[in-house]
Amino acid sequence: MPAIPAIVSASTFIAVLVAIMTERLHLTIAAFLGALILVFAHIMTLTEAVGYISKSYPTLALFFGVMVLVRAFEPTKIFDYLGTQIVLLSKGQGKRLLLGIVAITTPICAVLPNATTVMLLAPLIPPIAAEIGVDFVPLLILMVLVANSAGLLTLVGDPATFLVGDAVNLSFPDYLTRLSLGGVLAVAVILLAIPFLFPKIWHKKLDSLETLPHPKINHPRVLMLGGIIVALVLTFFVIGELLPTPIPPPATALLGAGLALFLAHQSKIDTVNNIFQDIDWSTLLFFMGTFVLIGGLEKTGVIEGLSGLLGVMIGKNIFLGSLLLIVFVGILSSVIPNIPLVVAMIPLLQQYLVNVGFVGSQILSPGFEGQLPSEVLPLFYAMMFGATLGGNGTLVGASSNIVAAGIAELHGRRISYKKFLHYGLPVMGLQLLVAALYITVFFLL
Repeated sequence: MPAIPAIVSASTFIAVLVAIMTERLHLTIAAFLGALILVFAHIMTLTEAVGYISKSYPTLALFFGVMVLVRAFEPTKIFDYLGTQIVLLSKGQGKRLLLGIVAITTPICAVLPNATTVMLLAPLIPPIAAEIGVDFVPLLILMVLVANSAGLLTLVGDPATFLVGDAVNLSFPDYLTRLSLGGVLAVAVILLAIPFLFPKIWHKKLDSLETLPHPKINHPRVLMLGGIIVALVLTFFVIGELLPTPIPPPATALLGAGLALFLAHQSKIDTVNNIFQDIDWSTLLFFMGTFVLIGGLEKTGVIEGLSGLLGVMIGKNIFLGSLLLIVFVGILSSVIPNIPLVVAMIPLLQQYLVNVGFVGSQILSPGFEGQLPSEVLPLFYAMMFGATLGGNGTLVGASSNIVAAGIAELHGRRISYKKFLHYGLPVMGLQLLVAALYITVFFLL
């Protein structure tokens, strides 16, 4: 019976989400076991499971490449140096320290996945905070709020932005012109809210900064060459798809990774084995498991059924649908990690567009490279804003939140669900409101 595979697929997907939300299982273990359940329950064959993973190779390639690129230059201590500069530039004023965290996190998260940025910068916060006599937990929370928001600045800043951009064949330059302003507004909301969210630190005069450690940059020549590689990667992110022979961002990221590995090996600042040992393989495996789980929902007709329900709710009213998606997906993303949510929503929206007659069924094929009608794109943009900004709402809403919580525990403190909610919920509410206005003004009027 077709109903039984559908029930198994949906139940497995929900069970994985519950396990992640309640933190009963590590998110990678939950997704991996969920994918294997579908295989052993004969919902799909192992070949089909690998096929669903291969359809999403751009996402895996992009983040693997960026992870290698960043890790290869870690021995230069550039991130330690930047972290200390944040404090030194504050000149003893709490408000400058808070603004400095925003200033250093925002540009990095525009080009690196936000969880990766938090992994690099967050470990610097607790010891620095101890030296200057402030609580490091609010500083960590501020960092992840900024990291999640700044991911909207570019196509490669957040897994959700790239997943949506790849689904609608949005190029890097197109993203900059259409959607980057939404990221700017999201960060601006945090800047305006900082004095009210962190009043004690905002008004605090910091203790003497003379005792702060002053890390020095190692291997300056290697770092200079690394800077050239990073500049090359960023340049091709922008112009690569405009070349006569287009070079997509995943290929650019892999090229940067290859050059970084070559430089690290030749300069002997690190070994290839050490670099690969430190890659966040668990996140990549989480992606793979999630793609298989969504593949199960597609194959068994669950996605099609849900898209039919969406069609009944909003019909052909793209304006209403976009606003509902910002709110609905934003709330969902505050309790469900945004990556599996986005991966599930993309085929649902595609099937909905086919059901109501906006597009043909060719958009459902894995190799679709055409352009969607401009009037339907706000649905995808709204879903992306909701999923990304909703991750600021609670501790489990985004992977960078969980990373920061783990770092806090390593330094003897716990970021409780309630503590994060105190800061994240008002920021999420304001950001979703601004995102709704942005979608309305720039895409629907």
